[in-house]
Formats: sequence, C-alpha cells, structure tokens
Amino acid sequence: MEKFSQFRDRGSGVSPFLPALTPSSTASAIPRVFLFLFRVPIFLACAAVYFLILHHLPLPAVARKLLLWGLMGIPGIWWVDLQLDGVKRGALSQQPASRVPHPRSIIAANFTSPLDALYLAAVFDPIFTISYPGSRKVRRIGLIQAMLLALSPSQLSSTPSPGASGLTDLRALLKRHPNRVIAVFPECATTNGKGILPLSPSLLTAPAETVIFPVSMRYTPPDVTTPVPGAWFTFLWKLLSRPTHCIRVRIAEGMHNTSVATNGTSSLPSGSPAAEDDDATPEERRVLDRVADALARLGRAKRVGLTIKDKNAFVEAWGKAGK
Repeated sequence: MEKFSQFRDRGSGVSPFLPALTPSSTASAIPRVFLFLFRVPIFLACAAVYFLILHHLPLPAVARKLLLWGLMGIPGIWWVDLQLDGVKRGALSQQPASRVPHPRSIIAANFTSPLDALYLAAVFDPIFTISYPGSRKVRRIGLIQAMLLALSPSQLSSTPSPGASGLTDLRALLKRHPNRVIAVFPECATTNGKGILPLSPSLLTAPAETVIFPVSMRYTPPDVTTPVPGAWFTFLWKLLSRPTHCIRVRIAEGMHNTSVATNGTSSLPSGSPAAEDDDATPEERRVLDRVADALARLGRAKRVGLTIKDKNAFVEAWGKAGK
C-alpha cells in the first residue's frame, strides 16, 4: 500500500486508516461462503426484529442485554477477554463495582467497528453520543445510530452542521440521566485499531467528580474493523463468514477531569474560544493526553497526529484507487 504512504503517521509509522487484512486460502473460501449464506438471513432477521420492534419496547435492561448477547452470538462472538488495568487475572470478581463503568460515569472508548457500540450496549447499556474534533458539544444518539456511524461518511465531519439541533454537553447529559453510563467515542472517526487519533475536547465538559473510564476493544481476527466508511458488505462478509470472533476488552482505572474548577464549572469563561473549539488550556490538554495514553497502552496502539482532514483525504484517495 505504498500509494497511501502519505497517510502514514510520521512519528510512529502507523497507518490507522488502512483496512486490516487477514490471510485466507482458496480451500477455506468455500466453507466460508456456505457459512455466510447460512448466517446472513438469520442475522438480518434477528437484527430487524430487535431494532425495529423490541428496541422500542419498555423492556428491562437485563432483557435488552440478553437479546444483544444473542445477536452477538449469531456471528460467533463467543469469547470476550475482559481485564481491568492493574488487576490480576482471576481477581475480577473481587473488585468493587466502582472499578468498572457505573451509573453517572463516562466511557471513553476507542472507535474501530460497529461491534464497539454493540458490545458496550450488551454490557453497560450506556447512552451513546457523537463527538466532533472541533467542538465540546456532543449529540445523543441511539444504539443503531452508533453502530451505523462506524460505517457512515458522516463521521468525517469535523464540526456539527450549522443549525444542528440536539447538541448538548456531557455535564448536561449526566444531570438529566444520573442513573445511566455515558459512552463517548472521542476519536470521532474509526481506525483499524493500530492508532489513536487526537481526542475531541468534548470530554472536557465532564464534571470534576465524574469518573472517566478509558475502554479499549480489540478484535481477533482484526479485519472486522471498519476504517473505510461505506464498506458494509465487506464488514458483513468478514463478520459472518468466520466461525468465531474474540473481543479483547481492557478497562483502565478511572480518571477525573482535573481541568474543571472545584466549583464544578469550566476553568475558562463560557464565551472564550476554548469553550467552542479545541484551543484547550495546558491542563485540559493533559486531561486529554491521559485518556489517549491509556487507550493507546491498553490497545497496544500508537498515538498518531493524523486528523479527520487526513481521513477525508484518505477516503477520497481510496475511492479513486478502487475505481
């Protein structure tokens, strides 16, 4: 992929926008085709029933989680390797509930696949949000929207559209929903899991007392990541034609937004430029750096300097190369 070398991060050498490839042979193609054809109608039918009907019913959270785990089981997502940062294997059950995302906390997750939102919903039942690289505002969305976002060209928008409705911030969401977890994808756009993009300043609107949990999700095989928007058939083929998939989940220790003043308000006036874009103060940048460092460390990835503008250029070049 030398033709896309300009989209390789200069510091780390990582290309976070290239689709992940896994080796395959002609002998394995035939059984994969049969498995895909067997699973596709079942998966699509179950997904349609859940998202069009069951998702809108007042079901208890436990029932929704069980249904989502059943949906994940169809493509063979049987094994989740969950580990808490700094906790030895076998000691998870001994950890307090405050050690994992809980009501009135925030999940700051890496963004690589529609499976990210599906897994988080099956475990934590959070409120999902969209973040933007140049804004501290977020938009609340549903699970299906969060999954579609992973393959939607709308993730390439660097700012909310003019006059967009429904914009809010994390403080307001937490105030309105004190019994829910808030999920944020601060990278704003998907990658192949090898790099962590610069984070959105939306996390800086979290109250000082709110715990932020960096959560890293990696997949084996890694080709179910979706760094190129619009590749729905490719994603479904890789998801449904393999017997099993594994999710490796790592949760860092909780962090706090130390840039917020002790009274719970922003350290900057609300009318200052930094309240509307990424012109953050040094302390605010340290907060974002701590979250980004944790995501990179847990996911065995590298922090990169490539931005949404770089991904826009990559997607355009990728489309021309395909044609």
